[in-house]
Amino acid sequence: MILTVTLNTALDITHRVASLRPHTSHRVSEVIERPGGKGVNVGRVLAALGHEVTVTGFAGGGTGRALRDGLAGTEGLTDALVPVAGATRRTIAVVDEHSGDTTQLNEPGPQIAPAEWVTFLDRYAELLSGASAVALCGSLPPGVPVGAYAGLIRTARSMGVPVLLDTSGEPLRRGVAARPDIIKPNADELAELTGSHDPLRATESARRRGAHTVITSLGPNGLLATTPEGRWHATPPGRMHGNPTGAGDSAVAALLSGLVTRLPWPSRLAHAVALSAATVRAPAAGEFDRATYERLLERVSVTTAS
Repeated sequence: MILTVTLNTALDITHRVASLRPHTSHRVSEVIERPGGKGVNVGRVLAALGHEVTVTGFAGGGTGRALRDGLAGTEGLTDALVPVAGATRRTIAVVDEHSGDTTQLNEPGPQIAPAEWVTFLDRYAELLSGASAVALCGSLPPGVPVGAYAGLIRTARSMGVPVLLDTSGEPLRRGVAARPDIIKPNADELAELTGSHDPLRATESARRRGAHTVITSLGPNGLLATTPEGRWHATPPGRMHGNPTGAGDSAVAALLSGLVTRLPWPSRLAHAVALSAATVRAPAAGEFDRATYERLLERVSVTTAS
């Protein structure tokens, strides 16, 4: 079983409009709701790839109920979310059908009480006992300690479970010091962590700070990987227009899939880039079309980085 942790889950709402213009009214042509938050998206993609996955974190209020209803019946996915008194946040994506661009609005999330945090820690330790890998994903809701991910990484390492960390800012800085197996920042997040805007130098700096492997998202330019086995750059066949919500999470799912199936790094990266690009092309946040994914996989380029 692969475990994904989303402390700040969300209900992802996608609106499609003909053309997004400031200071005007818009007629929405389509509205799609999906369970969201980084780790939830990762879990749904892993389940679609055929893995057994458990999602945990927090869910509360009407949006939390809608999120859990959306997960119910997903083959291969187990809901182990911890109920909280506050309401799960919403993320709203507005897709401009003319340009293909997306505008994103993210709410902050519910206040987590100390007792709710303790309940989660107990649940997390129980779930780790049956996990082959764990992904710690996304922002921290109010009330959760800023060093939360560092503690969760240490717990996983003490139980021999490999950890992928996908967050930013101070939670990333503290998490890296706990020595996760993989981190997956974007270029800006990596620069903030290391102070270097050169991706290759920054990845080496992140490894010196504690990360075993660094996978850097370069947006439309793909992924840069710095690992103990070598460095690679994987690029998609071209610029993808569409909704980027969940694209990075699909890349994380592919990296976890490659980890547990022991694919060589170039293959892991190719799958991650192809799956991410297929997610951008999909009409709803966090979804992908398998045929598109397989076509793109044949056209991904992976080269040695130097």
